[in-house]
Amino acid sequence: MDKKQRKDIEEQINRQIKETREAISSLAEQVKPIAPDNAIGRLSRMEAIGARSINEASLARAKMKLEQLKAVLADLDDPDFGTCIECDEQIPPGRIMLMPESRLCVRCAGRLEKG
Repeated sequence: MDKKQRKDIEEQINRQIKETREAISSLAEQVKPIAPDNAIGRLSRMEAIGARSINEASLARAKMKLEQLKAVLADLDDPDFGTCIECDEQIPPGRIMLMPESRLCVRCAGRLEKG
């Protein structure tokens, strides 16, 4: 991988980190407890609790993605960066741009998903 590709990937990772932090802030607001004295109907309260559970799961995924992106950013200068951890083949830069947190090439990721 050449320097320009690494620079492009670094910029993409930084954009994704920024977007993920914004998503985390938004989701953190949405998972705040629903006050029992909040004047909403019983069904609306149940819907709000259901939405809160979904948002909690989304928040957990966003936090995990942020940590993965930070780790990738720290590893960007590693000579092995962009190498599949399963087969040691080079991961195409396009895949890294789309999913910088992925450490697997498409073939290995597909094989592991199928089990």
